[in-house]
Amino acid sequence: MKKTYEFSGTCSRSVTFDVDENGVLHDIYFMGGCNGNLKGIAALCEGMTEDEVISKLKGIRCGFKSTSCPDQLARALEKEKNAE
Repeated sequence: MKKTYEFSGTCSRSVTFDVDENGVLHDIYFMGGCNGNLKGIAALCEGMTEDEVISKLKGIRCGFKSTSCPDQLARALEKEKNAE
């Protein structure tokens, strides 16, 4: 089932993704933001577990911002895991 999470503090507005029964990510799509970079992040995270993505992306900052699109994805995945 597709999940969508709204972002705050980034150029990207939201992310949509699927998590299978094994906690593996599929079909990651960012709305807005730096198109090429976010397609790259989505492609790299495809097939990774939620925990792998969270450990790699959580805390990444964009310039002087306190967050980034990758960090927002990690936060969305944490929310997804805590909602289970």
